[in-house]
Amino acid sequence: MTTTAVPKLRQQLILAVLMVCSLLIWLDNTVLSITLETLADPVRGLDAGPSELQWATGSYTLTFATLMFTAGALGDRFGHRAVLVIGLVVFAGASVWAAYAGDAGQLIAARAAMGVGSALIMPANLAILMWTFTGPSRSTAIAVSSVSAGVGMAVGPVLAGVLLDHFWWGSVFLINVPVVVLALIGIALLVPKFRSPVARPLDPAGMLLSVTGLASLAYGLIRAGQVAAWGRADVLAPTVVGLVLLAAFVLVELRSKAPGFDPRLLAQRAFGGGNVALGLLFFAISAVTFYHAFYLQGARGYTPMEAGLAGLPTAIGAIAGAPVGARLVQRWSPALVTVPALTVAALTMGAYGLFGLQTPLLWIELLLLVQGLAIGMVIGPVTAALISTLPLERAGAGAAVTNTVRQTGSVVGIAVGGTIMSIVYRRTVEPSLDGVSGAAREQARISAEQARHIAGATGRPALGRAADAAFIHAMHVGAVWIMLVSLVGAAVLLIAVRSAKKPTASVRESESVPESGPETGPEADREYGKTDRGYDRKGASSVTGTALRAEGGDRSARERGDRGAR
Repeated sequence: MTTTAVPKLRQQLILAVLMVCSLLIWLDNTVLSITLETLADPVRGLDAGPSELQWATGSYTLTFATLMFTAGALGDRFGHRAVLVIGLVVFAGASVWAAYAGDAGQLIAARAAMGVGSALIMPANLAILMWTFTGPSRSTAIAVSSVSAGVGMAVGPVLAGVLLDHFWWGSVFLINVPVVVLALIGIALLVPKFRSPVARPLDPAGMLLSVTGLASLAYGLIRAGQVAAWGRADVLAPTVVGLVLLAAFVLVELRSKAPGFDPRLLAQRAFGGGNVALGLLFFAISAVTFYHAFYLQGARGYTPMEAGLAGLPTAIGAIAGAPVGARLVQRWSPALVTVPALTVAALTMGAYGLFGLQTPLLWIELLLLVQGLAIGMVIGPVTAALISTLPLERAGAGAAVTNTVRQTGSVVGIAVGGTIMSIVYRRTVEPSLDGVSGAAREQARISAEQARHIAGATGRPALGRAADAAFIHAMHVGAVWIMLVSLVGAAVLLIAVRSAKKPTASVRESESVPESGPETGPEADREYGKTDRGYDRKGASSVTGTALRAEGGDRSARERGDRGAR
């Protein structure tokens, strides 16, 4: 059945709608980092301790990471537009829940629900983009859509700062609601019904094992920070159980004929090593971001607005670094560009070990700019190099693995980074608590935020100064560990991509061959996915976060698609 291209104007409008959906996710990722200090405040926030803040951040990432490949299969089966709409509705409802959460436990649950919404949004969003655009315009659309990430990174902290300076902390979550309404209107008016001709099976066993395994592992790591010890049974038991469940998850996926997460791909040196390096980088980014929020607002006393503005250089650097890295990789090899960039990123994270209460803001801003540039030069080129190592029919599965590894690195980074900070802080502040009464003493041991509150309420300025000093020391220790983890990532990346070559002209040309797109209009909306038509092979295989057809699917359908493309 012959397909017709989506009209250009409609393509552009659909792209705008998809960028709004993507912006929603990036906004939520960045506004929370500015809100952490307020949430920890006993008066203005929820009196949340470090472990509760780790869970408020990590519960979102956990559900996002473990449900994304399942969400891709749902889109194949029920249609990507329907899944996108459901994801947006879930995200908006969970945002309202988070805004009016009465305690830290409710906030953690709401954030987990927001992660479910994001997991439904991301694969469907990118699948629709790949079906809408064909040929050279697809690469342009992907590049343009990535701008939403930079916009979210830049606007999110500043917007959160403005809201926190004028309203209560829940306002940072309510801003998601009008964005969702705008996106839903655009989807209803513009986006056709897209569905893969081959529906992948759902993976309930894999989903259950991955969620419970990662949650148990994160619980064990965060619990270590609560009890200030690594060797206790209530720390080791959930950690070991989590590792066993994750090992079982890998075994189940290896036995599956059409796994949502394909561990076999990680056995390839370039793909597996590159993903490990990215996972370690995201580990470091999430941990250092967690420290940064408390450093600026807590120890340095900046307002949320000032802290949001202070974080802009990182976003600007990341936005600028991505295209610079892509151009340099075209000129040189990926190893010569990405390995030095990751090394520089590691050193900038380690430089947090030099920050103090009087460090000039100019030096901090310059460091954050370099850090953003380096990170931007790593993520895009490495991801492209990894996917390019796979055959087209495996690229969708590879993208699912890459996204899951990234989010898993973030979950573990938040858990480990926050736990190191908690343990070192408690041990450092302990000698300064002599003379403090029982209940107040216990509160001051929890976090620097609690200690500052007690110092103000009881007229003990020395306790506030001791809490600041203990936090700075904890941040220094954590920064060294974060740097070492990142340097390990750089070493792994060197081994993984050392033989990778810069893209050749033939490869770039083959990636730009115009291909057929889906039909549009009411008739196409009703019939799409019901006919035994050929379909865009590259679009099916290149979607980040979801494979638009199952491994081992209908061979005849693929052959007809190939003949149509020829």
